[in-house]
Amino acid sequence: MMRTKFGLLAILLLAFTGGALQAQQSESNPVSNAVRKLEATESKNIIAAVEEMPADKFGFRPTPQQITFGHLVVHMVGANYGLCSMISGVKAPAMPKLADSDPKDTLVPALKSSFDFCEKSLAKVDDSTLGEQVQFFGGRTMSRGNAMIVFAQDYGDHYSTAASYLRLNALLPPTAQPRR
Repeated sequence: MMRTKFGLLAILLLAFTGGALQAQQSESNPVSNAVRKLEATESKNIIAAVEEMPADKFGFRPTPQQITFGHLVVHMVGANYGLCSMISGVKAPAMPKLADSDPKDTLVPALKSSFDFCEKSLAKVDDSTLGEQVQFFGGRTMSRGNAMIVFAQDYGDHYSTAASYLRLNALLPPTAQPRR
Protein backbone atom coordinates (compact mmCIF):
# COMPACT_ATOMS: atom_id res chain seq x y z
CA MET A 1 0.00 0.00 0.00
CA MET A 2 2.85 2.35 0.85
CA ARG A 3 4.44 1.59 -2.53
CA THR A 4 1.21 2.47 -4.30
CA LYS A 5 1.02 5.83 -2.51
CA PHE A 6 4.63 6.63 -3.40
CA GLY A 7 4.05 5.55 -6.99
CA LEU A 8 0.97 7.76 -7.22
CA LEU A 9 2.85 10.64 -5.59
CA ALA A 10 5.72 10.23 -8.06
CA ILE A 11 3.34 10.25 -11.03
CA LEU A 12 1.59 13.38 -9.74
CA LEU A 13 4.92 15.09 -9.08
CA LEU A 14 6.17 14.29 -12.58
CA ALA A 15 2.93 15.50 -14.14
CA PHE A 16 3.05 18.74 -12.15
CA THR A 17 6.70 19.51 -12.84
CA GLY A 18 6.35 18.57 -16.51
CA GLY A 19 3.38 20.93 -16.84
CA ALA A 20 5.24 23.65 -14.96
CA LEU A 21 8.28 23.22 -17.21
CA GLN A 22 6.10 23.44 -20.32
CA ALA A 23 4.39 26.58 -18.98
CA GLN A 24 7.78 28.12 -18.16
CA GLN A 25 9.06 27.43 -21.68
CA SER A 26 5.99 29.00 -23.28
CA GLU A 27 6.32 32.07 -21.04
CA SER A 28 9.96 32.58 -22.00
CA ASN A 29 8.94 34.15 -25.34
CA PRO A 30 5.72 36.02 -24.58
CA VAL A 31 5.99 38.53 -27.44
CA SER A 32 6.94 35.99 -30.13
CA ASN A 33 4.31 33.57 -28.88
CA ALA A 34 1.69 36.33 -28.98
CA VAL A 35 2.64 37.18 -32.57
CA ARG A 36 2.38 33.52 -33.59
CA LYS A 37 -1.01 33.23 -31.88
CA LEU A 38 -2.19 36.43 -33.58
CA GLU A 39 -1.08 35.15 -36.98
CA ALA A 40 -2.93 31.86 -36.44
CA THR A 41 -6.17 33.62 -35.46
CA GLU A 42 -6.05 36.46 -37.94
CA SER A 43 -5.11 34.24 -40.87
CA LYS A 44 -8.32 32.27 -40.33
CA ASN A 45 -10.43 35.44 -40.03
CA ILE A 46 -8.86 37.19 -43.02
CA ILE A 47 -9.02 34.14 -45.28
CA ALA A 48 -12.66 33.56 -44.27
CA ALA A 49 -13.46 37.21 -45.03
CA VAL A 50 -11.87 37.00 -48.47
CA GLU A 51 -13.65 33.73 -49.17
CA GLU A 52 -16.97 35.31 -48.09
CA MET A 53 -16.75 38.03 -50.74
CA PRO A 54 -18.39 36.88 -53.99
CA ALA A 55 -16.04 36.61 -56.96
CA ASP A 56 -17.91 39.30 -58.86
CA LYS A 57 -17.32 41.79 -56.02
CA PHE A 58 -13.49 41.72 -56.04
CA GLY A 59 -13.61 44.90 -58.13
CA PHE A 60 -15.81 46.62 -55.51
CA ARG A 61 -14.59 49.88 -54.02
CA PRO A 62 -16.78 52.04 -51.73
CA THR A 63 -15.65 55.30 -53.36
CA PRO A 64 -13.45 56.14 -56.35
CA GLN A 65 -10.65 57.17 -53.95
CA GLN A 66 -10.56 53.80 -52.17
CA ILE A 67 -8.87 50.59 -53.24
CA THR A 68 -10.77 47.64 -54.67
CA PHE A 69 -11.30 44.50 -52.64
CA GLY A 70 -8.95 42.71 -55.06
CA HIS A 71 -6.28 45.34 -54.42
CA LEU A 72 -6.70 44.77 -50.67
CA VAL A 73 -6.02 41.05 -51.17
CA VAL A 74 -2.95 41.71 -53.33
CA HIS A 75 -1.70 44.16 -50.69
CA MET A 76 -2.21 41.59 -47.91
CA VAL A 77 -0.23 38.97 -49.82
CA GLY A 78 2.70 41.37 -50.22
CA ALA A 79 2.48 42.58 -46.62
CA ASN A 80 2.54 39.01 -45.31
CA TYR A 81 5.62 38.06 -47.29
CA GLY A 82 7.40 41.33 -46.50
CA LEU A 83 6.63 41.61 -42.79
CA CYS A 84 7.03 37.93 -41.93
CA SER A 85 10.35 37.82 -43.76
CA MET A 86 11.50 40.98 -41.99
CA ILE A 87 10.52 39.70 -38.55
CA SER A 88 11.88 36.18 -38.97
CA GLY A 89 14.94 36.87 -41.10
CA VAL A 90 13.75 34.12 -43.47
CA LYS A 91 13.98 35.06 -47.13
CA ALA A 92 10.53 35.21 -48.67
CA PRO A 93 9.92 33.14 -51.77
CA ALA A 94 9.34 34.98 -55.01
CA MET A 95 5.90 36.50 -54.72
CA PRO A 96 3.53 35.53 -57.50
CA LYS A 97 2.76 38.25 -60.03
CA LEU A 98 -0.67 39.41 -58.96
CA ALA A 99 -2.95 42.13 -60.23
CA ASP A 100 -5.91 43.80 -58.57
CA SER A 101 -8.07 42.48 -61.39
CA ASP A 102 -7.06 38.83 -60.93
CA PRO A 103 -10.00 36.52 -60.23
CA LYS A 104 -10.89 35.29 -56.78
CA ASP A 105 -9.67 31.77 -57.59
CA THR A 106 -6.18 33.21 -58.18
CA LEU A 107 -6.09 35.59 -55.22
CA VAL A 108 -7.38 33.28 -52.47
CA PRO A 109 -4.68 30.60 -52.97
CA ALA A 110 -2.01 33.33 -53.10
CA LEU A 111 -3.29 34.74 -49.80
CA LYS A 112 -3.30 31.29 -48.20
CA SER A 113 0.27 30.68 -49.38
CA SER A 114 1.39 33.97 -47.87
CA PHE A 115 -0.11 32.98 -44.52
CA ASP A 116 1.57 29.56 -44.76
CA PHE A 117 4.89 31.36 -45.25
CA CYS A 118 4.17 33.51 -42.18
CA GLU A 119 3.34 30.52 -40.02
CA LYS A 120 6.51 28.66 -41.03
CA SER A 121 8.86 31.64 -40.91
CA LEU A 122 7.62 32.86 -37.52
CA ALA A 123 7.87 29.40 -35.92
CA LYS A 124 11.41 29.89 -34.61
CA VAL A 125 11.34 33.60 -33.78
CA ASP A 126 12.13 34.25 -30.14
CA ASP A 127 12.20 37.27 -27.88
CA SER A 128 16.00 37.36 -27.59
CA THR A 129 16.19 39.32 -30.88
CA LEU A 130 13.44 41.91 -30.28
CA GLY A 131 15.96 44.74 -30.01
CA GLU A 132 17.84 43.91 -33.22
CA GLN A 133 17.45 46.39 -36.05
CA VAL A 134 15.77 45.19 -39.24
CA GLN A 135 15.35 46.86 -42.62
CA PHE A 136 11.86 48.27 -42.96
CA PHE A 137 10.08 49.50 -46.05
CA GLY A 138 11.34 52.75 -47.55
CA GLY A 139 14.93 52.15 -46.42
CA ARG A 140 14.15 52.80 -42.77
CA THR A 141 15.28 50.60 -39.91
CA MET A 142 13.41 49.65 -36.79
CA SER A 143 13.68 47.07 -34.04
CA ARG A 144 12.32 43.60 -34.68
CA GLY A 145 9.94 44.20 -31.77
CA ASN A 146 8.62 47.34 -33.45
CA ALA A 147 8.17 45.38 -36.70
CA MET A 148 6.06 42.88 -34.74
CA ILE A 149 3.84 45.72 -33.54
CA VAL A 150 3.46 46.99 -37.11
CA PHE A 151 2.60 43.42 -38.14
CA ALA A 152 -0.15 43.21 -35.50
CA GLN A 153 -1.55 46.61 -36.47
CA ASP A 154 -1.53 45.61 -40.13
CA TYR A 155 -3.69 42.56 -39.46
CA GLY A 156 -6.24 44.68 -37.61
CA ASP A 157 -6.30 47.23 -40.42
CA HIS A 158 -6.62 44.60 -43.14
CA TYR A 159 -9.39 42.67 -41.43
CA SER A 160 -11.39 45.79 -40.56
CA THR A 161 -11.17 46.97 -44.17
CA ALA A 162 -12.29 43.58 -45.49
CA ALA A 163 -15.10 43.48 -42.91
CA SER A 164 -16.29 46.96 -43.94
CA TYR A 165 -16.29 46.00 -47.62
CA LEU A 166 -18.30 42.87 -46.79
CA ARG A 167 -20.86 44.85 -44.78
CA LEU A 168 -21.20 47.39 -47.61
CA ASN A 169 -22.21 44.41 -49.75
CA ALA A 170 -24.78 43.18 -47.18
CA LEU A 171 -22.51 40.35 -46.00
CA LEU A 172 -21.47 39.57 -42.45
CA PRO A 173 -17.75 39.36 -41.74
CA PRO A 174 -16.65 36.06 -40.17
CA THR A 175 -16.29 37.44 -36.64
CA ALA A 176 -19.84 38.85 -36.77
CA GLN A 177 -21.47 35.63 -37.95
CA PRO A 178 -23.42 33.56 -35.42
CA ARG A 179 -21.49 30.61 -34.02
CA ARG A 180 -22.40 27.37 -35.70
